[in-house]
Amino acid sequence: MTFIKWQKEAQDSRNRTAYPSINDLFGDLFDNVITNDFRRWTTPAVNIIENEKEYSLQMAAPGLKKEDFKINMQENVLTISAEVKKEANESSIKNNRTEFHFGNFKRSFNLPETIAVEKITANYENGIMLVVLPKEEPVRPKTMEINIM
Repeated sequence: MTFIKWQKEAQDSRNRTAYPSINDLFGDLFDNVITNDFRRWTTPAVNIIENEKEYSLQMAAPGLKKEDFKINMQENVLTISAEVKKEANESSIKNNRTEFHFGNFKRSFNLPETIAVEKITANYENGIMLVVLPKEEPVRPKTMEINIM
């Protein structure tokens, strides 16, 4: 599989000066620190493991239920998504601080054509979504004798 990391396009060099403006400084702060931290906590991390027989995707998504996940395959693109809804809590307890995050995420992976799509399995246990993508043997012709005419 090939994975390409998305990068923000470079700014036009004609608009840059020798001294960065206050907007550039704050833009870098918010783009690189706050946004990356937010993405890190809202998009689950994935390990991709390959052996001779299969690929395995291990997605860290603690606190979810398997009913929260949706896994689709369309034109060699595997998409794993989840939607978590915050339940309304109508009690007399006052929260002084809340750091739990509830939201949605979606991760897509381009798969090689050698995946046996009908044999893909998924299992969610102990906060890890495991998707196993078995490799398909290339179709090889049976050995046969060819008559010479």
